[in-house]
Amino acid sequence: MSNPHFSIIILTFNEEQHLPRLLQSIETLKAKTYVLDSGSTDQTLNICQKYRLQVRQHPFHNHPKQWDTALRCFNIQTPWVIGLDADHIVGDELCTMLKNFKDEEYTNVNGIYFNRKNYFKGKWIRFGGYYPKYLLKMFRYQVGYSDLQENMDHRFQVPSRTIIWKKGYLIEENLKENEISFWLDKHNRYSDLVAEEEIQRLTKTRTQVIKPNFWGSPNERNALLKKIWWQLPRYLRPFLYFTYRMIFQLGILDGRTGIIFHFLQGFWFRLIVDIKIDEKIGKTRRKPLNFIFSFLSLFLLFYCFNLMYIGITSPGQYYSSFLDKHFNYISSWRNFYISSAAYVLKILGYHVSTNENHLINHGFSGFKLVYSCLGYGVMSCFAAFVIAFPKSKRSKILFLAIGLTGIQLLNTLRLILISIYYKPQTAASNIDHHDIFNFMLYLILGTAVYFWIDISSKT
Repeated sequence: MSNPHFSIIILTFNEEQHLPRLLQSIETLKAKTYVLDSGSTDQTLNICQKYRLQVRQHPFHNHPKQWDTALRCFNIQTPWVIGLDADHIVGDELCTMLKNFKDEEYTNVNGIYFNRKNYFKGKWIRFGGYYPKYLLKMFRYQVGYSDLQENMDHRFQVPSRTIIWKKGYLIEENLKENEISFWLDKHNRYSDLVAEEEIQRLTKTRTQVIKPNFWGSPNERNALLKKIWWQLPRYLRPFLYFTYRMIFQLGILDGRTGIIFHFLQGFWFRLIVDIKIDEKIGKTRRKPLNFIFSFLSLFLLFYCFNLMYIGITSPGQYYSSFLDKHFNYISSWRNFYISSAAYVLKILGYHVSTNENHLINHGFSGFKLVYSCLGYGVMSCFAAFVIAFPKSKRSKILFLAIGLTGIQLLNTLRLILISIYYKPQTAASNIDHHDIFNFMLYLILGTAVYFWIDISSKT
């Protein structure tokens, strides 16, 4: 009979060295065990078959996404689940604690941290902040989840109460790392993920799920340390961190092998990350310049085209009677404003008369609509910005349609208010309705653009 309290999920990729060792350490737990493999080509799948494990395949992108898939793709029947890597070993004392585990004794708990002992080249890394190290590895199924806001660190998160099992150890020793070239290759790949993640956090396209709290759970405390790390100057922080690990966290006591590990993991790896961040930022520095160039070019194109069209459809040296008669969108644009303002005023009960350029609200006021009042300047600026900004076409088209329509409606509202309230003495008092309107319009557009950029970046 399988363990009714918890199941175990393992991630694998070419783990013939590690998997038998892990499976032997958990064999007496009699827990249903599932394996999510990412394309092993060695004996991993044969080992799974030998132990009669349920196996599924899924391409590997990063650990958080792989764990998210693992938690969703298996039909887990137990209230708890344990997530293990193939290079883990469940120590004897931890195994005994798990044998004695009963769900009914932990009704007010959602997650349990295991105490990890990390080995490098056969050496237990006892100092430098590596012991004790508490990892959330056991949690209630469909309550705990993989933190997809992490790009490399595969941390499980759970809401509500967690506890720490300080006794008993989860042993982690990757035998492949006995060859330093494997360790360097692996962490070179990891450095790409970490650099990408930090850039996304700098641009606020990736945020922390868990609230940083020094006095909270190990995950909350780690979130605070990462937040502090992101604020430190690049290139200086690897030196500071390595010094802190070696001196204040006594990493020097780990001996020759331990010092090599602390140097590689605490300095070399983090220095490579900083270098790659600068490389990636350097590649993206062209994007703001491209945006500025595109925006200015489009704005000048739209604005100058409107000015040119006004020139060739108005009597003068470059006048084109054909364009004026058949394709004069400027005149139609002006007629739209006058007609729509007159229509609304008539509905409101005002006596209105209009001609090609004027609207008169008898007994009140009116306006002469010159070309500069059409708003082609602000519309050219808005359209150029939205088109040039690096967002999806669908988002651009939708926002462009809403924005241009909004400008038309606001300008029409301005003309209606002028027709009702504008008096000659108002002009004499140096209150320019153009300035007031432009200020309000740019304020509204600026706010709308801010939320558009913010919402688009989050999605």
